[in-house]
Amino acid sequence: MRWATRRGVHVDRAACAWLIRRHVDPDAEFVFVDDPADVPHDATPFDLRGVELGHRDGRCSFESVLLRYGLDTDPVLSRIGEIVHAADLDDDRFDAPEAPGLDVLLRGLSMTGDDERTLAVSGPLLDGLAEYVRRSYLLGREPA
Repeated sequence: MRWATRRGVHVDRAACAWLIRRHVDPDAEFVFVDDPADVPHDATPFDLRGVELGHRDGRCSFESVLLRYGLDTDPVLSRIGEIVHAADLDDDRFDAPEAPGLDVLLRGLSMTGDDERTLAVSGPLLDGLAEYVRRSYLLGREPA
């Protein structure tokens, strides 16, 4: 299946692509467009203005993907949603001290390569964040 989003991937789009590949569509192919009118007819748009899988009702796009695919009941993914939300939106809704670091890393990645590379490098980074959050839940504290 093809998925489409805006060029210039930052934290929310990179996290959405990771979520889609890991939990929705392991064979996902991503298309990057400059204008929502350029989204191919066979692609599912995300993090584009006005789409279902975009910013809606105070949610970031990652949270919209979680909700749409019933992944919002997973505590690890929900926590990552809070971190991505805090990194992407300046609304102080969640206490997520990890957010500024994640935002800086993904912004830096977007400065050193194209969108394909940003997704390729951010995938293992987000895998690591997911494992850290998972172990935090299992241990009831920050993992060593």
